[in-house]
Amino acid sequence: MNIKNIVFIILRLVLGGMMVYGGIQKFQKPIPTPIEVVEKAEKFKAPEKESTLQKILYISGAKQTGYFWQVLGICELLFGLLVLLQGTSFVGAIFLLPITLHIFLFHVFLEADELGELLETGGLFAINILLILKERSKWQHLLWIKPI
Repeated sequence: MNIKNIVFIILRLVLGGMMVYGGIQKFQKPIPTPIEVVEKAEKFKAPEKESTLQKILYISGAKQTGYFWQVLGICELLFGLLVLLQGTSFVGAIFLLPITLHIFLFHVFLEADELGELLETGGLFAINILLILKERSKWQHLLWIKPI
């Protein structure tokens, strides 16, 4: 086994592990009631706390749908497990791409001042892209199919 293979195994473990952890975390705390969300949001009405208010409202809104937060958690858990398994890691990486992009963009637009979060989520997105690019010989022909 060469160093490149070892690096990609480590990258798979990092991405898959983080997604499994994130998926499990979605089910750790009870979903707040709409009244609790409003009460929490009221504390951050001041203009200097607007970014915190945006995060609270965004995440709470996802939780209030009654399905989105749970579906996201299940997808993170399932796709993370697929990435961890060698035979299904490519499929898991493909399915995770929109999720890691979304997580990264959430932090770019709503936590741009949190450098550590940006580096972590940007790193996960980059790992996801690398895992997909590693297998480009398997999917590259699908990008341009010559007409008959």
